[in-house]
Amino acid sequence: MSEQIPYPFFLSSAEQSRETDRRTIEEFGIDGFTLMEIAGTRAADYIRSHFSPDSIGLIFCGKGNNAGDALVAGRLLHEQGYDLYFCFAQGTEDLSPDTARNLNLLRELIPEARICTWPDLPEHRADFIVDGLLGTGVSSDLRSPYDEIIRKINETDAEVFSMDIPTGIHPDRGTILGEAVSADHTLSFGMLKAGCYLDEGFDRSGTVVLCELPFPNKFKKAAAYLIDEDWVYDQTPVNKRRDHKYDDGILYIIAGSEGLTGAATFAARSAWSTGLGAVVLITPKGLLPTYEELLPEVIKKTVGTDQDTYFKPNHLDQIKSILAGKKGDLLVGPGLGRQEETVSLVQELLKQCEGRITIDADGIWALSQAGEINKPSNASWLITPHPGELKSLLDQDMQGAFDRLIQSCGYASKNNLYILSKGLPSILGTPQGKGYITSYDTRIFSRAGFGDILAGKCAAFALQFSSLYLGALNALLDGKSKAIQHLENTDTPLEPTHLI
Repeated sequence: MSEQIPYPFFLSSAEQSRETDRRTIEEFGIDGFTLMEIAGTRAADYIRSHFSPDSIGLIFCGKGNNAGDALVAGRLLHEQGYDLYFCFAQGTEDLSPDTARNLNLLRELIPEARICTWPDLPEHRADFIVDGLLGTGVSSDLRSPYDEIIRKINETDAEVFSMDIPTGIHPDRGTILGEAVSADHTLSFGMLKAGCYLDEGFDRSGTVVLCELPFPNKFKKAAAYLIDEDWVYDQTPVNKRRDHKYDDGILYIIAGSEGLTGAATFAARSAWSTGLGAVVLITPKGLLPTYEELLPEVIKKTVGTDQDTYFKPNHLDQIKSILAGKKGDLLVGPGLGRQEETVSLVQELLKQCEGRITIDADGIWALSQAGEINKPSNASWLITPHPGELKSLLDQDMQGAFDRLIQSCGYASKNNLYILSKGLPSILGTPQGKGYITSYDTRIFSRAGFGDILAGKCAAFALQFSSLYLGALNALLDGKSKAIQHLENTDTPLEPTHLI
């Protein structure tokens, strides 16, 4: 299985973007002025697809190359009949060389171009605004006049197009640097910027569009990768025809306790919905009547006595005997509860189990109480924590999505496992230390039960595709697809059962 990700889905840091740009200029020989012309042309073409030439536009410029991109776009739009105003935040002196050259071209080709300096911008209506104030080189809070201009931009009803990244969004962390433009569209030049998908950057970036530049692929580096159907499904094998229900193996689920049978039910139904030949729910015998009614399609295997309603250490041998019956994968955790006896059982079970194991919810709690990872060398784990569980597992506070990305990938690499950190965005960290993040709004899944659905899908797809990596990616995209389908066809709130 190849994990090579197509370059359009690379998410770069500010430093990686600058280095790619520098190497393209110095080693490949395409000068910066040419790259700026291409970037501005891509931006102009995109704006033209949204507004006709009778539209009024306002181009805001700073002093760096981000302003040069905006000037190119403005020059091309102006020549095609758009009514434009150009406003420089701090005047037209001390511009970067390529930006100054483009300003001279604008003045030469369009002598009547309306150019002013903030705050001398005359009051007028604008259909759209181009944000060319600051690019990816900013990492500290903005000062006057940029903060004032941003507030002005955000107060208007005009549609906003940001060059490369919305001004005021940290290019790596996605955090707001005092003030930040709320863009409707972000035109990301050459490579996607990680900050557009993290924390406030997700909401402030609007629709993110990759505008390709002639960067050689060998120069491109990634801080993380964007999870997308285009490449995930290409890497996912087609399921073979099944002759017998046990041909693909069995998904065993150890879940549920008194009062928490819903979690086990959601996980089992979710796994079954993927088309597996057999799902086996291992349950304390006292809960069997509940599952017989709720899960007729799922095989039930009991441990303990009629009085047992949660898992205990003396169930270990029975569980191991069930798991030894037929080959398969294991899901541990949904609704197990946090009784000391259950925690002890889970810790001991995970020390002894081989193969692919997905660990969720109270299974993660049991791991966090152990203080260390005791994963057998012949076991492969996927851990699926929400932010609170991640904090307990790592025994460390997370300062935003960027920190969660770094910590998750570091933990996965250190412990040779996969970790699917739920939240906005959801992040998959791998044993190789790579990070994969979602591009869609995962906040729609922030209700009880969605985590159980995701765990069931992760484990089921991992069994089908013989890969925890592909299992997690396909589970995320399956949830996205079903959520979109539901929300497009009804006004009712999204519920866990809509993803089954």
